[in-house]
Amino acid sequence: MRKAYAALLCITVLSFSVVSVSDACTNVLITKGASADGSTMVSYAADSHTMYGELYFHPAGIFPKGSMLDIYEWDSGKYMGQIEQVPRTFQTVGNMNDHQVAFTETTFGGREELPNKNGIMDYGSLIFVTLQRAATARDAISIMAGLVKKYGYASEGESFSISDPNEVWIVEILGKGEELGAVWAAVRIPDGYISGHANQCRINKIFKEYPKEDVLYSPDIVSFARKMGWYSGKDEDFSFCDAYCPVDFSTIRACDARVWSAFNILGGGTFNLADGTSVPADTYLDYAMGYNPAHKLPLYIRPDKKVTVKALANVMRDHFEGTPMDMTTDIGAGEHKRPYRWRPMAFELDGKKYVCERAICTQQTGYWMVGQCRSWLPDEVGGILWFGVDDAGTSCLTPIYTNVTRVPECFREGNGSLIEYSPTSAFWEFNRVAQFAYLFYDRVAPEVRAHADKHENGCIAEVSGIDSNAVALLGKGKKKEALACLTDYSVNTAQSMFKEWQSLDIYLLMKYKDGNILRQNADGSFKDNGYSKRIPIMPMQPQHPEHWRRAIVNSNGSILKVPDGR
Repeated sequence: MRKAYAALLCITVLSFSVVSVSDACTNVLITKGASADGSTMVSYAADSHTMYGELYFHPAGIFPKGSMLDIYEWDSGKYMGQIEQVPRTFQTVGNMNDHQVAFTETTFGGREELPNKNGIMDYGSLIFVTLQRAATARDAISIMAGLVKKYGYASEGESFSISDPNEVWIVEILGKGEELGAVWAAVRIPDGYISGHANQCRINKIFKEYPKEDVLYSPDIVSFARKMGWYSGKDEDFSFCDAYCPVDFSTIRACDARVWSAFNILGGGTFNLADGTSVPADTYLDYAMGYNPAHKLPLYIRPDKKVTVKALANVMRDHFEGTPMDMTTDIGAGEHKRPYRWRPMAFELDGKKYVCERAICTQQTGYWMVGQCRSWLPDEVGGILWFGVDDAGTSCLTPIYTNVTRVPECFREGNGSLIEYSPTSAFWEFNRVAQFAYLFYDRVAPEVRAHADKHENGCIAEVSGIDSNAVALLGKGKKKEALACLTDYSVNTAQSMFKEWQSLDIYLLMKYKDGNILRQNADGSFKDNGYSKRIPIMPMQPQHPEHWRRAIVNSNGSILKVPDGR
């Protein structure tokens, strides 16, 4: 499959009678004034059961006049057509470029009539072609608009997050069916606020709810909806999401619920709204659970406290803990309180329909990231892609500067695939650890999380020193040496993380084999039986938790019960 100009597909497959989401993605957007250090940040979980986590690296290029660029659809690798190439392109590392522009997405689908079968630009091509050309977020929006106007938009409805060191935007776009072009709306998130989207169109009354200076849109945004019969009210009352992607129980519970949860975490249980009022997050719980579709979430809120890279990374590990949708508390979590539900997400029993939750953190993640853009540093140093692969709950992020000259072997594109195991691939190593954690989640996951926290916190502490070294070299006119400094740190740190996870993999297998727990000495080594260093002391075998014992008794107690007096 061709991936050079493609983003990662996150298809949301929805049934209007019951949730059935197989793949889906989540973005959380942080403005300068909402972050602890004055950076902008965009988080992204690229979730798909057919996605392999690797880091796409495309150096800058120079092209002769008249050059054309072949476009291939991400989903299928199908050749879509050609577009005009620009004379010079920027380097891209994952979903960021070397000018500190980050660009991520979630698919919301929208009206089924709107994908343009003759369009050349699919959503993935739009991301990567734009990243190769845009020096700012506003540039990116303008470039996107020009590309889809000229070449057509072939994908379903999409929400994009676009950030640079100073601004963060949400952009939503759909094709126009048989017509060339697209309808789109863009809203700049006000400084000091956070936003999010998760496979559901989020921009509402574009002429009423957001300051005029924060809004951009296609000129036919209202007239096209009128022509299609989807809107008949006054222009000023026009709602982009209602016209082009109306919500229902399914899209709310499987999608917008994730945004509510991110807001709940970063808002400290409170939604601080743009009009200056504050309400408990639970005020919107009726919407998040799909019971009151009219009670829409706000597009953005002010966080309870300034958001750090680490805090944002932890949001991406959320399973609705501490809410009515907590995935660790019902019997579906099993004996070891596993916050995952294997697919399918919906089921029927005795003529009634039920759903399983779809949290931000999910097992089918291909890769996840926090794109950090820092205005106080030169572009050569300022952009960091905090990058990880597989399930965010059992993996960790590591910093990759966006001006590196090479990427780590453990993330290298082509190092393994979903049908080709590679012992040097981080994706496969993290999957090994995750699979073990899923068996004994309440025992194993805390140990994995401790390793992730140690790596992430250590890197956060180290980055300022690396920044200073690179800036000093740039100040002396030594750009090549500065980029080598950033590259060596990014590559060596990632490879060190990979080796740590290999050791963790072995340690977990030994400690928790067969449901036992080997006893350990103070230094972490395993205790022997006092006679032979090759034979352990009898391992621990903890009692099954009460909720699980009760479930067993309720299910099969009449067979398992020991007769009285025996």
